[in-house]
Order: sequence, then C-alpha cells, then structure tokens
Amino acid sequence: MKMSDKSTAKVMFASLCANYEGSKKVREGKALMLVHQYEVFKMKDDESIEQMYSIFQTLVSGLQILKKSYVTSDHVRKILRSLPARWRPKVTAIEEAKDLNTLSVEDLVSSLLVLNLLLCHLKESHQKLLKLLNLKINHLIEILMKILLRRWPCFPTNLSIWQRRTGSF
Repeated sequence: MKMSDKSTAKVMFASLCANYEGSKKVREGKALMLVHQYEVFKMKDDESIEQMYSIFQTLVSGLQILKKSYVTSDHVRKILRSLPARWRPKVTAIEEAKDLNTLSVEDLVSSLLVLNLLLCHLKESHQKLLKLLNLKINHLIEILMKILLRRWPCFPTNLSIWQRRTGSF
C-alpha cells in the first residue's frame, strides 16, 4: 500500500484501517460469523474445561473487538448450556446454588474446574475400589473352591467347565 499519495494523517489512518480491519461490510461479516459461532458453541466430550474456556474467550474477545458483546450473565448461561450431557447434574446444582446474574465467568469456570477435579478423584477412587473388590472376590472364590474340593474331591476344578454346565457363575 502506498502512503505517498495520502495527503493527511487522517486519510492515511482511514486507509490503514480499511486495509487491516476491512471495510464495514467485511467487519459486519466477521461479526455475523462470530455471533453464529457463539450461538452454536458447545464443549466437545473430549475437551477439558480449560480448553473449552480458552476457545470461548477467543470468541468473546473477537466479538468485543467488533463491538458485538454480551453481558456477563449471558456468557455464564452460554457456558452452562454448552456443557455436555454428563455435566447436567452439576449444571443444575450451580443454577440452583448460585445467582447467575451476579456470577462471574471466572467464578463459574473455577467451580467447574473444582468439580472436574473432584470427579477425577472419585473416578480414580472408584477404579481402585473395583480392583480391590475383584481381588477379594477372586480370593473368596479360591477359598470356596478349596473348601468344596476338601468336601467333594470329585468337584470340577476347572471353572469354565462349571460355567458351561450351570450356564452361570
């Protein structure tokens, strides 16, 4: 772009703005695209809260630059609506426990992060408990098999044969 043919600083600035920001129609098109992305925004099942929030912040920043901004309570409600179905119980708890009109986006995201950490911890604890229960069940089966073999020496020791005969176990 040539600046030598521009007579005043104001004309130069207007030319730069048109070049880098685009014309009014381009700005409106960008704004419409960002508004559409905001409206259809959803957190993916494999996304973390941090990833979702980063994408959301980028959308909101783009909208603010193009002077198409929403109020904080709109953002809070949008984030809650965007969460996957597995978050539905937590969303309901947050909606009932907090005033969404005064809740900041940062506080909401912090609450979601804490809930996510608790869920991860509970999932790990649940998996450890299942492993422990499986070990105990296997140990009890071994003890039961030993008792049965002492009482009835001809009792089948191969469990798969036993399962085929009875159809269960």
